[in-house]
Amino acid sequence: MSLNLDTLRLQIDSLDHKLIALLNERAQVSLDIGAAKKSAMDPQEEDNTHVYIPGREKQVFEKVTRLNPGPLAPESLCAIYREIMSASIALQKNVMVAYLGPIGSFSHDASIKRFGDSVQYASQGTIADVFEAVERGRCQYGVVPFENSIAGSVVPTLDKFVKSKVKIRAETYLPVHHYLLSKTTTEAIRRVYSHPVALAQCQTFLNEHLKGIELVPCASTSEAAQLASKEKFAAAICSQVCAEIYGLDVLHANIEDQQDNTTRFFIISDAWDAPTSSDKTLLMFTVDHRLPGALCDGLKVFKDHSLNLTKIDSRPSLLRPWHYVFFVECAGVHGDSEVMHKVIAELGKFCLDVKIVGTYPDQRPQDIN
Repeated sequence: MSLNLDTLRLQIDSLDHKLIALLNERAQVSLDIGAAKKSAMDPQEEDNTHVYIPGREKQVFEKVTRLNPGPLAPESLCAIYREIMSASIALQKNVMVAYLGPIGSFSHDASIKRFGDSVQYASQGTIADVFEAVERGRCQYGVVPFENSIAGSVVPTLDKFVKSKVKIRAETYLPVHHYLLSKTTTEAIRRVYSHPVALAQCQTFLNEHLKGIELVPCASTSEAAQLASKEKFAAAICSQVCAEIYGLDVLHANIEDQQDNTTRFFIISDAWDAPTSSDKTLLMFTVDHRLPGALCDGLKVFKDHSLNLTKIDSRPSLLRPWHYVFFVECAGVHGDSEVMHKVIAELGKFCLDVKIVGTYPDQRPQDIN
């Protein structure tokens, strides 16, 4: 038995040697790809080279899943390749990613899920700060929450898109589970900190266990954990990882009203990626309300081109009272496609200030599809 175990461990050692050699060989090819990109560009544009290519990333994950014979689960293999690609990105270029912090927030979790551990991260105090970090070039990419399956759209993100020049480059979905963390008991809690969206997602639990307790909104769930860690009779609603980071105890787990709670995040940058086999595009526009049915006519343009609308939203334009900016997301089309060019031209007959906010690979999880 021991001899067989020793033999198996020698096999593992031999495989590790081969894996290390192959991983470094792959990394070198990645560096060669980066060099080829730079050689084909104007030297003045080298700083604008994108090393995060969501379309290519999606292809790799699909290929890995398709080729996987087991026994590794597809999710495990994709997690390994996430780090392999993260390391390759870091080899090609120093990448800084802005996220709504502090560390331990759901935005932080979504950022690591998308970019891995090898890039650098910059915690920001607000969603507006994430946009500004990308706009001013301090960070190449930013991760912002866009909508939640329970609470709906994230208003600060929509409002920033109205005036910002950043582009949506990719999307990612994060299952969200909330935990009640504290240094005291549930009965002794006098104040609960959390993000307003998280508080809205846990109303049933709060009404049942903490009815009448002061609820304090914060910029992020991890900021809530920070604050709760400094008060004796305070608690935070946040992710489980915050318990270890901020020295808090888990009092209750999975306290969200619905267990299929999911948040969609956008990766923002200064440009979107090339077309893939399945893309989505988010547009925004205003309408001239002096034209009866202008909004209806504008939406019919998408139907005429057989485009499925996956989201419609609106926000005050802030230009004058009762004037709105409409957001429309459509599936199955890239922003640079001929179809989209025709859609924009036809929208111009009924709508004003038509603008593509971003175009990105459709990465909805299969259970959402």
